[in-house]
Parts: sequence; structure tokens; C-alpha cells
Amino acid sequence: MKVGVLALQGGFRPHVEALSALGADVFEVRLPRDLAAADALVLPGGESTTVGRLLGTSDLLQPLRERLAGGLGVLGTCAGLILLASEVLDGRADQPVLGAVDLTVRRNAHGRQNESFEAPLEITGLSGGPFPGVFIRAPGIERVGQGVEVLARLSSGEPVAARQGAVTVCAFHPELAGDLRFHQHFLSSL
Repeated sequence: MKVGVLALQGGFRPHVEALSALGADVFEVRLPRDLAAADALVLPGGESTTVGRLLGTSDLLQPLRERLAGGLGVLGTCAGLILLASEVLDGRADQPVLGAVDLTVRRNAHGRQNESFEAPLEITGLSGGPFPGVFIRAPGIERVGQGVEVLARLSSGEPVAARQGAVTVCAFHPELAGDLRFHQHFLSSL
């Protein structure tokens, strides 16, 4: 299985390193031909409006929509969650929304960079104890639609990871946790 990591902007390298450490055949996606070669895809954290704009200027937006409609397995983290959601609050009016997961998310719901935090998370399907959730300018999931499975919540009850079909999303950065279990869980779900 060939796993592509969107490499237009943001924290794509730690995802490449995590997936490589797990033995995945991983490569960076920058062009439509790269996306066409991927059996699965990671949409990493970064700045969601910038990534959305770059998807358009790189001619990746429409092919990505088509691959999502065809059931492409995708992991979206932080900005990836925002892009994959069906509704974005506090976004730009021209920001693309892929609508792959029936969620309403709020950009930067957990504050600015200096309000970043870590929280232990019990994640459905992950054994071995709590997962170290790393939240950096994290989005918040404000609505979970029908058919969406919540995989993890903060102690407050707020959902922070979810799955719908072949798409898994999270508000945190599993690639920065020093723990490969979340990436392994994604790979095993494909």
C-alpha cells in the first residue's frame, strides 16, 4: 500500500517519518499525478486556508474530491480535519470544504499558539493506555453528524477524533506525540 502525505504546507514531514517508521511505502503528494498514485492519504496540520488555496493552485482540489467520493482512506489532522469537515466556523468565505466527514468544526477553537496543550486521550480501538494528544491552535468539533463515530473526547466531553467511512480525523497532532499507535491504527483500518 502506498500512502501519500499532502506536502503543500504545514507539518507533513513528521507524518512521513511516523509512517516510514511503521514500514509504510510513504511519499509526498504535491501534484495530481502524486495523488493518483496514493492508496491512502494524510492531510496534515498547517494553516487550513493556505492549504485550501494551495490545493486549488496545485490542481489537486477536484481530483481529491473525486478520490474522496471513491472511498480513498484518509487521515486528517488539525488543519486536515478542518478541510475534511462539512462545515467550518470562523473560516474564510472562499475556503474550500471537502465535506468528507459530517462535522461542524471551529478553526482555532482552543486558542492561539501559546495556549497549546497536551491531554491524555482514550481512543476507541487503541490499546496500551491513554494516547498523548498534542493540541496546537486546535480546531474544535462542534457538531457530529449521523454516521460519524467519535473515537476520542477530551475530559470535558468535547469530541477530538472521529471517523466516517474511510476517513479518520483528529483535532490533535499524533505525529508529534512520540507514539506511533494512532498512525498504526489508521494503517490497519485501510
